[in-house]
Amino acid sequence: MPRFLGFVRMVEGSQGAPTQALMDAMDTYIGEQAAKGVFLDGGGLFGTADAVNFVVKNGETTRVDGPYAESKEVVGGWALLQYDTLEEAVDGQKEFADLHTEHWPGCELVCTLRQVSDGPPEI
Repeated sequence: MPRFLGFVRMVEGSQGAPTQALMDAMDTYIGEQAAKGVFLDGGGLFGTADAVNFVVKNGETTRVDGPYAESKEVVGGWALLQYDTLEEAVDGQKEFADLHTEHWPGCELVCTLRQVSDGPPEI
């Protein structure tokens, strides 16, 4: 059964905290998806102030600590999902994105879906 990784990306600090209505709707939605065996794991991420990157370039590894002023979008949350088909995964990610549209008016973000590589990708 194919697994997918869903990401929520947004401009850090540009929109404030999500609304309580969105948080409640996500709790309900994620609970339903977990009960069906679709939602395997996931969560929100703290900001980049304490993030650490290791950059590999020109045969060297360099540590770069946050925050990262040059970042345009950061990943704010992630989910490991499992669906029977690619079409179901796409529909599920759209439902998740629609929760934001309905319960956090004015937010601007990107919900990305990527298949986990267990061999040749389906996407």
